[in-house]
Amino acid sequence: MSRLMERHNYLGPGDPGYDEARRTLNPALDPRPALVAEAKEAGDVAAAVRAARELDLALTVQATGHGTHVACDERVLLLRTSEMTSVTVDPERRTARVGPGALWSQVIAAAAPYGLAPLAGSHPGVGVTGFTLGGGLGWLSRRYGFAADSVLRAEIVTSDGRMITADHDQHADLFWALRGGGGGFGVVTALEFRLYPVPVVHAGAATFPVERAAETLAFYRDWCATAPDEVSTALVLTPTSLTIKAMCAGPTDPLRPLWATAITDTMSPMPFGQAAMGGTAARHLDLLPSLPDATIDTLVSAGQEAIVEVRHWGGALAKPGGPVSHRDTRFSVIVDAQLPGVAEALAPYANGGVFLNFLADTSRTADAYTRDDYNRLIDVKRAYDSADLFRTGHRIRERPGHRLVATSPAHKCAPRPAVASDS
Repeated sequence: MSRLMERHNYLGPGDPGYDEARRTLNPALDPRPALVAEAKEAGDVAAAVRAARELDLALTVQATGHGTHVACDERVLLLRTSEMTSVTVDPERRTARVGPGALWSQVIAAAAPYGLAPLAGSHPGVGVTGFTLGGGLGWLSRRYGFAADSVLRAEIVTSDGRMITADHDQHADLFWALRGGGGGFGVVTALEFRLYPVPVVHAGAATFPVERAAETLAFYRDWCATAPDEVSTALVLTPTSLTIKAMCAGPTDPLRPLWATAITDTMSPMPFGQAAMGGTAARHLDLLPSLPDATIDTLVSAGQEAIVEVRHWGGALAKPGGPVSHRDTRFSVIVDAQLPGVAEALAPYANGGVFLNFLADTSRTADAYTRDDYNRLIDVKRAYDSADLFRTGHRIRERPGHRLVATSPAHKCAPRPAVASDS
């Protein structure tokens, strides 16, 4: 291993810079990979893939570290792509091409002079590639869909070290899988995706009396049934506050009935790039096709002890696309603490699915997909990574019957407590 490390300038335990390079943004994790490699171009990525195969290591990729849910051990090569931050905007085609280390803040800044906006996440510091491969739900998604559905082309290094391009015409099966199936099929070295004509939005939040939480939640549910696709909202309940956040890529008139009982209202026009709306730390998550009164009672009770977020789906999110599943979801519910009885109370009303970007529990990866889509993802995994080189984090694995037996031994990455995930 020492000769290979010298040849590729990789870092191992005890080397200067190793401890800094192995860190994630999740303070609950303490990863200690066998090697850490820094990639500056696609050729470095291909070399790292070949090195992992030569040394019989799993390979995991980290750009920002937002989506890291497991602490990798001595059988893993950690490939950092945070220096591959290129962003190129084509204003005529309304597209952007980005490297795997690019952040949404960089894409927003590059697109803004042309009056264009990407389907970015809730925080500009989130990495583009991980967010998009996991589906990508943002504040423009009700109008334009999941970020994954706007991908036009991906450049990727496969498990055998090949550099290929996947789109609707080339490697179409892999292209389908990448648009929401996660990062288990190879290392993406560039993504090209659509941008949208959204120079200005109306964004902000309104606060409501917390003692009227049940009434406000019920009104919010009913209002959502007729809300236009240009409006995206999320209700956040805490023991001391009740807030509804909103972003409108159009007129704000639809918000007037919802805002009628608000105590404060900060809605104002602003460039899209200034409208960072934030997110909620993901713990317990449910996807619901509706929000019956019984679920409202449960959420109000949970809000007395924890932070509860109810996010409105629908609109363009329901349109067919890649493997992002459960598109009939109308509301997602996140509770940032494990409270007794909450999961059991919500279960009869949930669709049983999860959303990959919100999911920290890697044992539930398959629940992010329909059975047919998951089986199709397994077929793509067999075709492009039969050695199961990319087996960390949210892993596409074969299961017996509905849960096929894995063809490769699992790596030794142990799940740890999660913090905020990309959304």
